[in-house]
Amino acid sequence: MAQKESILDRPLNELERRLLNDFQEGFPLTSRPFRTIAERVGCTEDEAMYTLQQLQSHQLISRVGPVFRPNRVGASTLAAMEVPVERLQAVADIINRYGEVNHNYEREHRLNLWFVVTAANREMLESVLHEIEQITGLEVIDLPMIEDFHINLGFPLQWV
Repeated sequence: MAQKESILDRPLNELERRLLNDFQEGFPLTSRPFRTIAERVGCTEDEAMYTLQQLQSHQLISRVGPVFRPNRVGASTLAAMEVPVERLQAVADIINRYGEVNHNYEREHRLNLWFVVTAANREMLESVLHEIEQITGLEVIDLPMIEDFHINLGFPLQWV
């Protein structure tokens, strides 16, 4: 019996590409956003949701949803850690388990792991940072926003 081809074993198809590229901005603010997305890309709502779930389960995307201006809804902060290179992936995997974390990335710097934490309130945010410190045994540096700058994180994806 032939095994089903994994999303990781092939190039992304047209639907996957459109879902990744076309909705970096302008996420539909409707009661059924995935139906609206499906209509725009020419598939069913179930196909759109299943495809996005597959992309997420294979860690090709971390989340689907709106991004709010910092501290407009709940509390958020930028955090940084100095992680020994040999532990970087393991620590990043721990941090990625938190639904409150997004934009987790490596930087070429002494502080080599940076991420954004968003929670319902400052107390919950601090609890997440403290828990990450406890689990990893590494200091988390809290870098709360002092001045607001808008940076558009959407960009056209290039397909090889």
